[in-house]
Amino acid sequence: MINIWQERSSVHFGAVDPSDRLTLAAAFDYFQEAAINHAEDLGVGREQVFKNGQGWILSRISVFFERRPRYREPITVRTWPRGWERLFAVRDYDIRDERDVPIVRGRSGWLILDLEKRRPLRPQPVMDTLPLNAGLDALPDGATALETCDWLNKKGERRAVYSDIDYNGHVNNARYIQWIQDITEPEILEKADEMRLDINYLHETRIGDTIGLWSAPIPGSNAAVAIAYEGRWQDGDQAVFRAELRTGIAGHPLLPGASS
Repeated sequence: MINIWQERSSVHFGAVDPSDRLTLAAAFDYFQEAAINHAEDLGVGREQVFKNGQGWILSRISVFFERRPRYREPITVRTWPRGWERLFAVRDYDIRDERDVPIVRGRSGWLILDLEKRRPLRPQPVMDTLPLNAGLDALPDGATALETCDWLNKKGERRAVYSDIDYNGHVNNARYIQWIQDITEPEILEKADEMRLDINYLHETRIGDTIGLWSAPIPGSNAAVAIAYEGRWQDGDQAVFRAELRTGIAGHPLLPGASS
């Protein structure tokens, strides 16, 4: 049993934008793969929990970039379980540079779902078998619930197609990040030195579903740029995801004391 999972890699060509630096969606891809691999190693992976009629569902995740690594830069992607909070199994992440300095950090909350009843189960029976990694907090204030925003403007629609869908038959969690990127001004993302994205996954989206994409600036934020997002069913106001993006642009750090 490996308490902290590590995967050494480098920033791939398909993981950067025109600024030659890692994108939000690519970081989610790195974290997703590492989490899946670690769960398998810990004996609580997809196939293992499926035998008990259960499944893992990502409910919420927060990712903070203190520095965006560049194309071909060597990185180490790490992830580890951090116990549980109410119904959520908590998992942390980071991406470290060649000097072993964390430059991207994340925290996620997962639900263990009864696949027949489609209801979340208490995570303790599973989490009690895993390392707690007490005190190893990548992003202590991450993976929180986001409130609905009734002042957003519709920016477009996306119909879930084959390339959006994962093994579970619904839109992959990292694909929503691509949708968010696609309705954000490219200049905002390309110029950002620091970024933080918080996202809550509220309902499944399946192939053929059409989701309205809504966004607007967040009033009163201290960040250089702050934007709220929602994906909503085409035929109603129910949100399928809710997210907030904050960026720090050179000279306007996102967090006091953080490097850019």
